[in-house]
Amino acid sequence: MPGTNLTRLEATARAETVAVDAYEVVLDLTTGERVFRSTTTVRFRATPGAETFVDAITDTVHSVALNGEELDPAEVSDGVRVRLPGLRAENVLTVDADFRYMNTGEGLHRFVDPVDGEVYLYTQFEVADTRRMFAVFEQPDLKATFAFTVTAPRHWSVVSNQPAPEPVPAGEDGATWSFSPTPVLPCYVTALIAGPYESVHDELTSADGRTIPLGVYARRSLMEHVEAEEMFAITKQGFEFYEAQFGVPYPFAKYDQLFVPQFNAGAMENAGAVTFVELYVFRSKPTQARVERRAITILHELAHMWFGDFVTMRWWNDLWLNESFAEFMSTLAAAENTRFTGAWTTFAAGEKSWGYTQDQLPTTHPIVAEIRDLEDVLVNFDGITYAKGASVLKQLVAWVGQDRFMAGLGEYFREHAWGSTELRDLLVRLEEASGRDLEDWAAKWLGTAGVNTLTPVVETDQDGVITAFGIRQSAPEEHPTLRPHRLAVGFYDHDEATGTLVRTHRAELDVDGASTAVTQLVGRERPDLVLLNDDDLAYAKIRLDECSLDTALEHLKDFEDPLPRTLVQASVWDGVHDGETPARRYADLVLGNIAHETDSTGIQVQLRRLDTVLEDYVAEPARERTQHAAADRLWQLTEDAAAGSDQQLQFLRAFARRARTDGQLDLLEELLAGDRTLQGLALDTDLRWAVLTALCAGGRRGDPDVEAMLAEDRTENGAIEAARARASIPTTEAKARTWRAVVVEGSLPNSIQEAAIDGFRRAADSSLLLPYVEQYFAAIPGLWRSRTHELAQQVAVGMYPNVPAPATLEATDEFLADLPEDLHGLRRLVLEQRDGVARAVRAQAVDARHEAVRA
Repeated sequence: MPGTNLTRLEATARAETVAVDAYEVVLDLTTGERVFRSTTTVRFRATPGAETFVDAITDTVHSVALNGEELDPAEVSDGVRVRLPGLRAENVLTVDADFRYMNTGEGLHRFVDPVDGEVYLYTQFEVADTRRMFAVFEQPDLKATFAFTVTAPRHWSVVSNQPAPEPVPAGEDGATWSFSPTPVLPCYVTALIAGPYESVHDELTSADGRTIPLGVYARRSLMEHVEAEEMFAITKQGFEFYEAQFGVPYPFAKYDQLFVPQFNAGAMENAGAVTFVELYVFRSKPTQARVERRAITILHELAHMWFGDFVTMRWWNDLWLNESFAEFMSTLAAAENTRFTGAWTTFAAGEKSWGYTQDQLPTTHPIVAEIRDLEDVLVNFDGITYAKGASVLKQLVAWVGQDRFMAGLGEYFREHAWGSTELRDLLVRLEEASGRDLEDWAAKWLGTAGVNTLTPVVETDQDGVITAFGIRQSAPEEHPTLRPHRLAVGFYDHDEATGTLVRTHRAELDVDGASTAVTQLVGRERPDLVLLNDDDLAYAKIRLDECSLDTALEHLKDFEDPLPRTLVQASVWDGVHDGETPARRYADLVLGNIAHETDSTGIQVQLRRLDTVLEDYVAEPARERTQHAAADRLWQLTEDAAAGSDQQLQFLRAFARRARTDGQLDLLEELLAGDRTLQGLALDTDLRWAVLTALCAGGRRGDPDVEAMLAEDRTENGAIEAARARASIPTTEAKARTWRAVVVEGSLPNSIQEAAIDGFRRAADSSLLLPYVEQYFAAIPGLWRSRTHELAQQVAVGMYPNVPAPATLEATDEFLADLPEDLHGLRRLVLEQRDGVARAVRAQAVDARHEAVRA
């Protein structure tokens, strides 16, 4: 990112020099397909005589005027920053420039719908891409008001943070929308969405009596699939819950939610104008995991209206103040005020497992991370910032009490309304409300990295009565902090009459230090299964003792409640991931029990882990045989699943990913041709693409079949799936074509590139990818410097040579040894990919030793 980086030192110095009052931004979106005209007037205060800069990634700068004096653009602008010399106490700056439309999901993204040829625009500014649309002091603590005036084609809808005004005709086919100034905002949550979007509207009454208009928007060609009533229902439940919990009314004038094409994230919390990825518009039958994830995302972005938009972090090291809180609050709201009452089980299966994985990488960091510059923050939207932070907050709430926790948040919002804060500002209010000193808690949980492991230590007499029960806590050598945990211990026994595993006792306690005695369990009969962290209160990996592990392997399906089943599953997975449990034992556990899993996200996570185990963790020469047997089992699960069920859909998709043998591919051919059907499950458009892609990856179908399918599905979704299918074809020509498009030319839009990368990695024969190991390491530094962050990160992660072999590790280590220091963002991503390969190599060794012993 040469020239586009911004260090924390620079941001601190600029915030000490200037205070921004207001922006007036005039945009002309009728100037062509490549660039648009943007004229920005900024009013700000400054230290007299000082010099600073404003950010503007421009195509052409027409003029720069500071306090009535024209500055030479050639002297003060380098295309990324505009230098501002000789500041006064009160300043007015006007920058008139052409900016470029983007096709990367950053800045002002321009998309042409292949269905009707219409143009759709939307903005994505987080972390630092506001400067791709207008001149701005691009950092979160320099908040201001923003007034947008937009000229666009007359038949468009134009949406921003404020309620849309009546447009005024401009020219032959244009119109101008003049929005009122926003409240004081950080620049990265301002927004512009423009195009012939269609919309549905509703309203609600806020806690302070105001009527809040609601809108749901989507492209014309997608609107028939939008479930607006569902969106409104979840939104209203979120409003009701948050306003009651915080004691602070919704802070903005309206609330629009807009599905936008080629979006990089799940959603973005633009104040009053939230954008969502179109994957949440279900044109084909979705899994229940996706339906619930959409609801959580709706609630997550709504929580940001308070966390981040109303009160904003001062610098990106407190990004968790946005994301961890929004993740925790959205799950809490879903569990307590929507139909998704099992949201905490979903959180444990999905989000929390992400946090554990991230926290064991060599690049793990404290929740309050050290953010030196934009390079750091751009790779920091991770499982620590979201999932671990939310998990730790859940434990804090259990410790201090939800009522007192929410009372502290309310005081925090009222004190810092429209302002910027740091961690200590929040802790002060939580300490006052709870009566607890949080300094030690914050130091251990927010200021250190790594995940603890909790292991039960159980002693019994000859009659099976517990004589001693303890919990041993350990920490990784590189992150040796032992932490306090609030948790429950559950005892489970197998009920022969009902065939279920039933909780027969529960003890809740505080655990601290290397060893904690649990005296209240002494004298009880040892159960069939001991589950530490029952109810998932704590953030820690748990281990099962041998007796409990044997029970789990035989009776995992017999849990009455999906949450303990999820926790036991996670414990066994941790053993595989840590190189302690053989991979094939885990595959047997999943395939033997998943038919009885009722939580959709649990099924989804287990099937993803199964893919990892089968591809990377099972040792040769048994890998191919194990893969084929697993695919056969997945087909059997598909046929045995209830007609039309979520399990049936997920098992079929998993089978398609794993199909390798002639017999398995024949089944897919029959499904695609309509010669075989599955009762209750129609082969809709998205399923047809999944089956066709599997057949392409298996060498049965090729480019002509992809083109024929694309002719039936001339949509953005179709283009994405076609890119994936083409790239999955197992020929040297197909892989070379994809490499050239992604790495050499770099001309693909973000969503198409992402799909092509996914297809490229799909290779049953890893020799197809071996030629690209050396090419990857040669190309990636230059690519990282020359492309925008989103596209560069896609390539750095997705095209990494993920071949689980020592040679891959050696090549990676040589690359890292010579990588320039300024590419620390790239270094982090490559280190994380290396860790995955290293774990796979260790897991294969464990799997091989175990099978050798069995033999």
